[in-house]
Amino acid sequence: MSDDNGARGGATTGPRPEPLRFFGTTWVHHDQGYAARRAAASVGSLAAAVGSCLVLRLAYEGLAIADSGSFVILLVVVMFAVCSALAFRHTLEGFTKRHDPDRQSSLRGLLAIGFVGSLLAYFFRSLIEAPGEKLHREEYEAARVQYERRSGRRTGNPSKKRRRT
Repeated sequence: MSDDNGARGGATTGPRPEPLRFFGTTWVHHDQGYAARRAAASVGSLAAAVGSCLVLRLAYEGLAIADSGSFVILLVVVMFAVCSALAFRHTLEGFTKRHDPDRQSSLRGLLAIGFVGSLLAYFFRSLIEAPGEKLHREEYEAARVQYERRSGRRTGNPSKKRRRT
């Protein structure tokens, strides 16, 4: 990985980039296997989504074999479809802006049911960039600019400053 502040070969002062899951801080300079990690994240999330759909298919067949009735089967299918669509949208939004923690905890059950949507959102986002990279890059750049502004104003030791009389 690159050094802590993301600067190549520089000092380790200033803001440090927040690591992303599966990517660490390689998203800063797209180095140390970043492209391979993105490809692996895409393939892995797509494989997990396909596997999850197969498990849901088995559950659907189990309901059909149990002769639960067409209404129950319809409710289960609609529930998974709606929850997956909401989880897809919520997960994609989470890659570009921070969610409210209270709202996030209240949606935990819905997101768990719509796990296929979350996996698909992760797949599509990893085709473009590391999921969450845009948000983290904006925050990191803002922190660097703020750090440069703050540290640029300070010159010398303030205790050695001459007092005007």
